[in-house]
Amino acid sequence: MSEPGATVEAERRAFRDELIDGGILAPTGVDGLYHRSGVFERIVRGIEGYVSRAADGNGGDQYFFPPITPKASFERTDYVTSFPDLLGAIEIFRGGDAEHAELLRAFEQGEDWTRFLVPADVVMASAACHPLYARLTGTLPEGGQRFEIQGYCFRHEPSIDPTRMQSFRMHELVYVGDPAQASAHRELWLERAVGLLTGLGLEVEVEEANDPFFGRAGRMLAANQRATALKLEVTCAVSSTQVRTAIASANYHETHFGDAFDIHTTDGAVAHSACVAFGLERISLALLKRHGLAVDAWPDSVRSLLWP
Repeated sequence: MSEPGATVEAERRAFRDELIDGGILAPTGVDGLYHRSGVFERIVRGIEGYVSRAADGNGGDQYFFPPITPKASFERTDYVTSFPDLLGAIEIFRGGDAEHAELLRAFEQGEDWTRFLVPADVVMASAACHPLYARLTGTLPEGGQRFEIQGYCFRHEPSIDPTRMQSFRMHELVYVGDPAQASAHRELWLERAVGLLTGLGLEVEVEEANDPFFGRAGRMLAANQRATALKLEVTCAVSSTQVRTAIASANYHETHFGDAFDIHTTDGAVAHSACVAFGLERISLALLKRHGLAVDAWPDSVRSLLWP
């Protein structure tokens, strides 16, 4: 537990140490990358089911996406322009025997052996919903489409804060179609998200936010995102009592993905999209912070919701 008056960094470090000492997470030597215990995964899976049951069969088609995604479709999301500092590219070896010998020589001499690698045709997925949109190119069915998706995400932002993992999962409810229904979808699931998280005993607030766009142009995009309230976050005090953490978000993309992936409604208009995303690791950590590391001692009201 952190001491009164501790800095934000000290609070975060103390929470990380508590999780490691309690066997919930195991360090790997890289900040933001942990091995997760069975207890932690049990919480994650409980949250998955809890959110899915809230959809009551109306969340749409379910997809579970892998940690990697085609580079060609990833480039169409505009992530390279907006968040180059967060993305994760993958490199592979394509050489022959001679190049392999050079690689081994460099490796054995402690040199940079990665210079013999070249870009792969896949990259690390940065958001759970990104792999979805390439599937939707063309004309949507009447009324648009809804999806319940989950996937691993990678973002290169190493930190001692255990809530800021480099590899994490998001469970999302997505709508793609006309603007009115996209906006209504976001509002409906934002309200549900607050109710679901409050039901687990978490003290949450809804805040206007913006994505961490890169560079001067990015600052303009972030200002516009805030001004038009395109991104809302459900926040909770997790690793710090002084700085709240987003554990869920509600995003209205307007026509961003419709334009990028040539997705249209039946009347020929460019499709709008919206999603509400639940951060599975962050919600798990929020529950551990709120109710303690002894999961079997959590309130029955919480346990019954996660593991009915």
